[in-house]
Amino acid sequence: MEGRVKTYVIGDIHGAYKALKQCFERAKFDYKKDRLIVLGDVCDGYPDVKQCIDELLKVKHCDLVIGNHDLWVLDWALRGYKPEIWISQGGIQTMFSYSGCPMPQRHIDFLKGGQLWIERDEQVFVHGGFNPDISLASHSARELVWDRTLLDRAWKRQIDGYECQLGNYKDIFVGHTTTELYNTLQPIHVCNVWDVDTGAGWSGKLTIMDVDTKEYWQADLTQDLYNGTPNNLNGAHY
Repeated sequence: MEGRVKTYVIGDIHGAYKALKQCFERAKFDYKKDRLIVLGDVCDGYPDVKQCIDELLKVKHCDLVIGNHDLWVLDWALRGYKPEIWISQGGIQTMFSYSGCPMPQRHIDFLKGGQLWIERDEQVFVHGGFNPDISLASHSARELVWDRTLLDRAWKRQIDGYECQLGNYKDIFVGHTTTELYNTLQPIHVCNVWDVDTGAGWSGKLTIMDVDTKEYWQADLTQDLYNGTPNNLNGAHY
């Protein structure tokens, strides 16, 4: 396996640039050779969204799965739209990271290039989830970025001892739902679903995983890296 081109997936970053750098360093990620699939929600939360996107733009092979927070930020960048739910869920930190200036076009283009899902061999990567009984193309964008039922369904089926293969994919990678809600800061593997959002936008950690070997590396607790959880992320998780 030495020398192979690796593909990594990284969970919801939420503006935690310090955690992003730690993940790259600990995984020995190669910016020129390796592929990175970002599971969405690069934006909102901790105050370094601009630095996060700048860093991701250095990765030669970087693919973004769009998240609900990224869509909110695009609405702000393109139309000046600032809904209260976005402000209360980390949007103010994103605006702060740009120091009152408009988002650079290359950052807008990065977010606009985000895909609703990415397929790789027998694997699929999506921010929220989907109904595995119907095709991905049959889902709305809102369903794909907001769904939490896929993870919950896999969790319950595994606990109840039912057949655990959901859909036709060997591995389904999701973000969006922090594993903190399941009382762990480690990635969750239930049935063929992997949840890699380990709470970096809240009081957890950022995780990067080799999608073939399933080896993973984590940053320190983001609340320690930033001396506390963002005040505007103390409520419900979106």
